[in-house]
Amino acid sequence: MGESVAEATVTNWLKEVGDTIEADEAVLEIATDKVDSEVPSEVDGVLIEKLFEADEVVQVGQTIAIIETNGEEGAQPSETPAAEEKAPAPEIVAAVEERVEAAKEATQPVIESSGERFYSPLVKNIAAKEKITQSELDAIQGSGKDGRVTKNDILAFLDSRGQAVTKTSTEQPQQAKPEQKQVSKPATPVSVNGGDEIIEMTRMGKLIAHHMVDSVQTSAHVQSFVECDVTKIWNWRNKVKSDFQKREGENLTFTPIFMEAVAKALKDYPMMNISVDGDKIIKRKNINLGMAAALGDGNLIVPVIKNADQLNLVGMSKAVNDLANRARNNQLKPDEIQGGTYTVTNVGTFGSIMGTPIINQPQVGILALGAIRKVPAVIETPEGDFIGIRYKMFLSHSYDHRVVNGALGGQFVKAVADYLEAWDVNRVI
Repeated sequence: MGESVAEATVTNWLKEVGDTIEADEAVLEIATDKVDSEVPSEVDGVLIEKLFEADEVVQVGQTIAIIETNGEEGAQPSETPAAEEKAPAPEIVAAVEERVEAAKEATQPVIESSGERFYSPLVKNIAAKEKITQSELDAIQGSGKDGRVTKNDILAFLDSRGQAVTKTSTEQPQQAKPEQKQVSKPATPVSVNGGDEIIEMTRMGKLIAHHMVDSVQTSAHVQSFVECDVTKIWNWRNKVKSDFQKREGENLTFTPIFMEAVAKALKDYPMMNISVDGDKIIKRKNINLGMAAALGDGNLIVPVIKNADQLNLVGMSKAVNDLANRARNNQLKPDEIQGGTYTVTNVGTFGSIMGTPIINQPQVGILALGAIRKVPAVIETPEGDFIGIRYKMFLSHSYDHRVVNGALGGQFVKAVADYLEAWDVNRVI
């Protein structure tokens, strides 16, 4: 799953108990954060046990199913008495069945998430080991994200078990209110009449909603805007895109050009390539650019180009096209949406000339690319100023004012614009 992924949700079983499975054949579908993936079998065999059902959360490393495999001898029928003598003894069969039941008990959660409250596998395991009841766990006031109970919360409860039950049972109703106001329920009740259509949010839509609200509540959002003249890039791309298509078999879009400029600016201003952890600033060594992409169902996903500053324009173009195509076809791997250090979103795709995007936590900045427009502009020459037609666009930079001041935020987006405006019209790709 990738070292940054800790847990996944089972969304759909593609095989049922008793089905024959071939190696590398998909057995089930899972979801992590904002990406869905298929889980293939590593062996040939028969599915004899499913240890988790749809919508249950599984920790990475847990057993999720048991597949019975056959050796060559078992697959070849024989009529000889010797073959019959090789059949497993009853005590061996009993031992295997006992191991299956033990695995099932070890992996199935004892504590269930109640209502809108989610419990991580670690918290469930501690509760089961310490014989904490469901009602006791529900009464603990969580200090984690969205009021979740953390490991420290449950350990603190164990240290003062008698007092914690009384105290947190009275505080818990208050804890549910801000969670409902933030995402689950609107602050003001919404009336519904007979002509209205009620549409249930998708799983991805709910995750995005939580992520966006959390970001606004976490970071102090500030925006800076710069207008950029991309006439040189427009004309250069028109000149080389046909040859690029014939040689590489791919389209040369504007996105990799912009991503290259962003990667260069991040090297110039490394304090934009950071994250915030409490009162500490984490300065990222690698430049991993997130690329926000709109999906067919209206949702968003952000695949990440790892070490973007090390790619030339051909490599950047191939990375952008590959991730964009697989994002649209729901073929991204979980680790490919993790580890981003800065994000770029192209609002101009839908005709917007500028936008104020929400920061993709735990990053501290996001750049919105506006639509490229043909506009009249003042052209300065040694002979004087003239009015001419130029291709221009707005760059909108949202940044976290807790750690990025206006000078740094403005200088960074200006650096991106400078790189774009200084494009070499004779560049060979």
